[in-house]
Amino acid sequence: MRIVIVGGVAGGMSAATRMRRLNADAEIIVLEKSGYVSYANCGLPYYIGGVITDESALLLQTPESLHKRFRLDVRVGSEVTAIDAATKTVTVKGITDQTYELTYDKLILSPGATPVKPPIPGAERAMTLRTVEDVKAMFSAVSGKPKTAVVIGGGFIGVEIAENLIHQGIKTSLVEALPQVLAPLDPEMAHIVHDEMRNKGLDLYLANGVKEIGTSDVTLADGTVLAGEIVIMAIGVRPDTTLAKMAGLTIGERGGITVNDHNQTSHPDIYAIGDAVEKRDAIDSEATLVPLANLANRHGRTVADHIAGRSVRVVPTIGTAIVKVFDLAIGTTGWNEKRLTAAGRDFLAIHTHPSSHAGYYPDAKQMSLKLLVDPKSGKIFGAQGVGRDGVDKRIDVIATAMRGGITAPELADLELAYAPPFGSAKDPVNMLGYVAENLISGLTKSVQWSDVERLQNEGYGIIDVRSAAEFERGTIPGAVNISVDELRERIAEVPQKKLIVTCQVGQRGHTASVLLRELGHEAFNLDGGYLTWSRSPANLQSLKK
Repeated sequence: MRIVIVGGVAGGMSAATRMRRLNADAEIIVLEKSGYVSYANCGLPYYIGGVITDESALLLQTPESLHKRFRLDVRVGSEVTAIDAATKTVTVKGITDQTYELTYDKLILSPGATPVKPPIPGAERAMTLRTVEDVKAMFSAVSGKPKTAVVIGGGFIGVEIAENLIHQGIKTSLVEALPQVLAPLDPEMAHIVHDEMRNKGLDLYLANGVKEIGTSDVTLADGTVLAGEIVIMAIGVRPDTTLAKMAGLTIGERGGITVNDHNQTSHPDIYAIGDAVEKRDAIDSEATLVPLANLANRHGRTVADHIAGRSVRVVPTIGTAIVKVFDLAIGTTGWNEKRLTAAGRDFLAIHTHPSSHAGYYPDAKQMSLKLLVDPKSGKIFGAQGVGRDGVDKRIDVIATAMRGGITAPELADLELAYAPPFGSAKDPVNMLGYVAENLISGLTKSVQWSDVERLQNEGYGIIDVRSAAEFERGTIPGAVNISVDELRERIAEVPQKKLIVTCQVGQRGHTASVLLRELGHEAFNLDGGYLTWSRSPANLQSLKK
C-alpha cells in the first residue's frame, strides 16, 4: 500500500507516524512544500521576541530523523501542483523544479490554512507568519532594530506577535477592525486584556481598519497615520483548499473541505485533516472552522486508524484554546455570549472573580471566569477565563466537563486537588457550580451588566452592599450604599420594592438579594458585581455621559 501525505507539521506528521506504527510495510511518502516538515509553529512568535533563543528548539524532526526512526519518505521543497482523483495520481514539482507523478492508494491532504491578506494598497509590504521561512524573514527584519511596528489584526497570532515586538523594544501599534481583541472573548472579558496591553506599552487602535500601507507608515480608515517600519498582517487564516478543488472534492459552506466522521472527503480514498477541513461543532452539530494544532494531531491519528481498519471515535469539537498576553493567560472553550445570542439560544451567564489559590497563602492572583449554561438543563455552552495564574487549570476542567456531559450544577460535585498553594477548598470551578445551581433552582436571580441601564429606566433601584470605603472608591451611578451587614437593621431605608443588588464580585450581593427577597422585595443580584460592570461597555458609556 502506498500512502501519500500532502503537508507535514501537526496533522500530516501525526498521520504518517501513526500509520507507520500500525503498518510496518506500507510505503508512506510525505510531500512538504516548504523546507521544513516538522516544527512547532505555535512557538514561532516567541522566537521573534527572543523568548526562545535557539531556532533548533522549534524544529522537531527532519526528513533524515523521520526516515531513520520510521522509514518515512519525507520530501521537503516538494509542491503538489495537481491531483487526479480518477487515476489516483498527484503531480509534484520538486526542489529543482522538475515535475513527476506519484500514484497512491490513499491520499491524505494536510495543507493547513493560509493567512488572509486583503487587497489593501501596499499590502505586499506586510509580512505574515505561517512557516519557518516566514519567521526567518520576520526575525531578520526585527534584527535590523526598527523603531516602530504595526500589527494588523487582534486575534491570537496578532496579540502574540505584538507582545513579542514590545519585548524587543519596538514601539508597536495594534490595529483591529472589531471593537475588541480576541474575538472568542465577550467584551467585558476583553476589556481586561485591553488594559494589560496598554499598561505594557502597546498602542491599541480598535474599531478601525487599514486604508493603506505606506513605505514606512500605515494609514487607518479614520485618517490616523501610524509609524511602521515593519508591518505584520495577522487578520486571520482561511482553509487552503486549492488542491481539494483541483481534485473535485466538496467544499463546505464555511469554506473548508467537507469530511465525514473518519475525515474522508467526497472521494473515499482521499482524506483531509487539520486547519483545511470543516469540523462538527459539539453544541449545534453544524460545520465550523477551528484551526488548532491539537485537532490537527487528532485528525492525523483518526485517519491512520481508519486506513488501518481500526475503530474510530467520533468526537465533535468544542474549540478550547489559550493564549498568553504579557502577564495574562486568556482561555476559552465552547461558545461565547455573542454566538449564543446570534443563534437565538437562551442562556445564563455567570461571572466570578476568584483567587488562583487560597487567599491566605502568598501570591494568590485574582482571575475572572465566565460560564455560559442552559438555564433549564444546566448544559455547559462555554467558558472564558482571564488572569495571571490558574486560568489554564480551570478552563481545562470545564472543557473536560463539557466533553463528559457534566452539567453546570454538577461542577460543584467535582473532587479537585486541593492544598493552599494550589487552590481552595471550594475550587473556582466548584463555585461556578454552586452559582449555577442557585440560579437554575430559582433560589436566586441575577442580572447582567448589560441589563442595568434598562432596569434603572424601568424603575429599579440599585443597592450597593459593600463597605462605605469600597463604595467611595467607585460605584454604579445612582446606587445607594447599605452594607450587607447592616441591611436588616436599615431595611426602612430601602423604599423601592424592585432592586438590583451589587457588591464587588457578586458574593455579598447573593447573600443580600436572598435576604431582600425574604423581606418582600423583588431583588436581583448583579452577576459578577461591580468589578464585572466596571470593565464592561456599560461603564465606558457611563463615563462618556
